[in-house]
Amino acid sequence: MTNLIALAVATAILVMIPGPNVALIVANSIRYGFRMGATTALGVTCGNAIQLVLVVLGMTAIIQLAAEALTWIRWAGVAYLLYLGIRTWNAETEDLGSIKAAPAVFRRAVMIAAINPKTLLFIAAFLPQFVVLDAGAAGHPATVAAVFMAVLLAGDLVWAMMAGSARQLLDRFAKARNRTTGAFLVAAGVGLALSRR
Repeated sequence: MTNLIALAVATAILVMIPGPNVALIVANSIRYGFRMGATTALGVTCGNAIQLVLVVLGMTAIIQLAAEALTWIRWAGVAYLLYLGIRTWNAETEDLGSIKAAPAVFRRAVMIAAINPKTLLFIAAFLPQFVVLDAGAAGHPATVAAVFMAVLLAGDLVWAMMAGSARQLLDRFAKARNRTTGAFLVAAGVGLALSRR
């Protein structure tokens, strides 16, 4: 049980450190509100779950070997985030009540989280430390994975809630809202670009 407590604490600290996933959550929360921020957080969790499944299936070694060939996928994600950021930065101001989030918000979040090689390799190195095979259910890989994903989702929802609250303040400064959202999207792209194997 102590391994799960240690895992939860370590994961909570990890979630407090903003990266490309958090930047995307914050950007969508500011732009569309908490509901779409939470949708983004759920998408990020699903993208991380895809990576977790790959790790569990032992695909990390294959992905490491093929990482050079897959680099273009990451760069496509970087270009897409930069495009969204610049477009949002230059967008005309809108009434917050009239903004409708694109249904692709969830898919974008899954894609950005799933193509981040840094997260994949982090999961592969981080989670096995908390698997204790002789500790029963508390040390089982499925339990460790479930705790990890639950804490990640909870932390990302906190980010969405905080950014969603800032949205109301930024309503008075619509141009600043667009610039802030655009800056976070560009930051997510830069963070993804700086991700290394």
